[in-house]
Amino acid sequence: MLEIQKWVLGQVATNTYLVGDLETKQAVVIDPAWDGKRIAAEVQNGGWTLTGVWLTHAHFDHFSGLADLVEALNLELPDDFSIGMHPKERPLWKVKGGAIMFGISIKKQPRPGHDFQEGEELKIGNYHFAVHHAPGHSPGHVMFHNSQENILFSGDVIFHQGIGRTDLLGGSHQTLLESIRKWVLTLADETRIYPGHGPETTVGYEKVNNPFL
Repeated sequence: MLEIQKWVLGQVATNTYLVGDLETKQAVVIDPAWDGKRIAAEVQNGGWTLTGVWLTHAHFDHFSGLADLVEALNLELPDDFSIGMHPKERPLWKVKGGAIMFGISIKKQPRPGHDFQEGEELKIGNYHFAVHHAPGHSPGHVMFHNSQENILFSGDVIFHQGIGRTDLLGGSHQTLLESIRKWVLTLADETRIYPGHGPETTVGYEKVNNPFL
């Protein structure tokens, strides 16, 4: 069984997810927004083995808790632990995700060592997730789709009755809409969307009720 835990963290209420296979007790954290020590405590209390951190993109509010998370779990991380991010996010990463633009200071973070590629298959225990490159909010934004459970972690591509901002560095409204049409609206209506901000939604609901689509 797949377990999904969510915490709303940081200055802009970013959704951080722990996704784990209850049978193998392997898990990943998606977008450790803030409070890395708290996330680490949740990992430890749940008896999870953290095999990776998956970043949907490199805006500061999606990775500012990474350093404290890794530091707190360092002795418990497996040898194959990795931090993944799309290579087109590197310029944004180098400027700390634009934190200075919002007057926010963040500590130095461990650099992602795994480059996500379109169509790549990731594993959490017995569950498989496809990586989809979905630019528009940022150049290297990715989403993670599990067809077994009809689940999509959409980051800041699509929200409940909303879509991601396109007025930040590397954003493009037209490109974002193309990404949504290609990778979201083609999924089954019952697919659950876990976004980077706000409540869970479904593909079918957004097709009918999202004013931006």
